[in-house]
Amino acid sequence: MQQNLTIKNIIFDFGGVVMDWNPRYFFKDYFNDDERMEYFLKYIAHDEWNAEQDRGRSLSEGTEIQVQKFPEWEKELRAYYDNWTRMLRADIPENVEVLRKLQHSDYELFGLTNWSAETFPYALENYDFFDIFEGKIVVSGTEKLIKPDPKIWHVLLERYNLKAEESVFIDDNPKNIEVAKSLGFATVHIIEEINLEKELKSLGLIF
Repeated sequence: MQQNLTIKNIIFDFGGVVMDWNPRYFFKDYFNDDERMEYFLKYIAHDEWNAEQDRGRSLSEGTEIQVQKFPEWEKELRAYYDNWTRMLRADIPENVEVLRKLQHSDYELFGLTNWSAETFPYALENYDFFDIFEGKIVVSGTEKLIKPDPKIWHVLLERYNLKAEESVFIDDNPKNIEVAKSLGFATVHIIEEINLEKELKSLGLIF
């Protein structure tokens, strides 16, 4: 079991860690046809396309680009961001509970998220636990950088004068975890069976 008693900072990814977002929450009823829905999400409104909006491209520009490529899917593509809030189902309560416990600890809390600058304000306004971060959040869409590009971690480190070796990074994406490790962060990879509080305590955190 890895012990690290020098941790001062805890950095949270948001989607898949404290927020449950999935386009299927909207499109399942929209299509009422799982095969067609999965085709659309794999080949038309795919992750790579959505990631460009997270990187800073506007939702309208991203939509128009894809409509030009796939005019037969125009209605569905326009529905994507028009119904984005319905894809943000809820928070992930067990991990938000850990975040709330950490609020009263001696650790500094930060966010590092791949999220469109246009849609992130909705989450801020509708989920009060984001206030715990006191604005110390790096958003990919604002920075025009996106994980797993190491540059976005350097933005966080430099902006808040942090050291990677004094920080633990929490994310559900294995590529992001791999990069964070290479930069010197302790990491917690969120998968379904992981208990976040237990994992943090195994790193020597006390809260």
